[in-house]
Amino acid sequence: MRIEQNYSLLKYNTFSLDVKTRWFVEYADETDLQNLLRDEYFLSEPSRHIGQGSNLLFLGDYDGIIVHSGIRGVEILKEDGNHAWLKAGAAENWDNLVAYCVKKGLSGMENLSLIPGEVGASAIQNIGAYGVEASDFISEVHAYFLKSGEKKVFSNEACNFSYRHSFFKEPENRGLYYITHLVYRLDKKPRFKLDYGNIRDYLSGKEIDLKTIREAIVAVRKSKLPDPQIMGNAGSFFTNPYICRAHYEGLKKHYPDIPHYQVNEEIVKIPAAWLIERCGLKGKTIGGAAVYEKQPLVIINKNRATGDDIARLAEEIRQSVKVKFSIELKPEVNYIG
Repeated sequence: MRIEQNYSLLKYNTFSLDVKTRWFVEYADETDLQNLLRDEYFLSEPSRHIGQGSNLLFLGDYDGIIVHSGIRGVEILKEDGNHAWLKAGAAENWDNLVAYCVKKGLSGMENLSLIPGEVGASAIQNIGAYGVEASDFISEVHAYFLKSGEKKVFSNEACNFSYRHSFFKEPENRGLYYITHLVYRLDKKPRFKLDYGNIRDYLSGKEIDLKTIREAIVAVRKSKLPDPQIMGNAGSFFTNPYICRAHYEGLKKHYPDIPHYQVNEEIVKIPAAWLIERCGLKGKTIGGAAVYEKQPLVIINKNRATGDDIARLAEEIRQSVKVKFSIELKPEVNYIG
């Protein structure tokens, strides 16, 4: 088990904030984790389990214990004529896992290419993009309950997945489960989803297969989103809001071009990026934080921003959208501090 004191979290948050934690602990395997969950000092101190930090905003140094999984490894557990069940350690890089599946001819993850973060976060956040969510192919989530040290295996149904939501994000469960492995059920016979964004444009004239779809997704994401290695960011800062149809119809009278996606007869989803752009906030800065010019759903660390700079800019965005459209934006990013 790796233990560090007064440790910089610069490598563990994609906003590139050089904040420190009083203690940093990385467990290498489940035995390490079981020992940690029996440790009296650990249980008496505030702690937070993180992955790559692609959905975190540290408002300052963390006066407690930051825990990180070092559990890696990928294996195919079983197969039948139509599916393969793949088990991955929570600390595996998400995009590397997608690339592995594409290379093996296993379909399901290709539309989620280039999303930053680690495998464990796919279940917590129910990550999604281009018409696909992780919950579409998560079969099992293996986790340890912090309060008892007991290992639990969650079925897909037990994870209570919905849009950018899971059992693990619910207030009463948040931070209480340490995920060690995920099992994904993937298709041997690809079922492509190509009708989101500009995917078909990038595939024009090309043979459509898993490799070319992954290449198209990567190209689309790179054209819209900044590389966290170059410009600190957490991807989409807000979730796309759901509103009732009557609210949407009222807005449409004033904004005929307002885009929407039908959820059901009563509910529609509105792109948060459109709302932010119509508030005239592209390029808006507070301190070292800025709204990304190419994609207003992204807040960037433009010039040595602090966590407070980013939080204040996010709040200005929320208030502007609320005043103009009577819509409450909810952060997809989790604040720590």
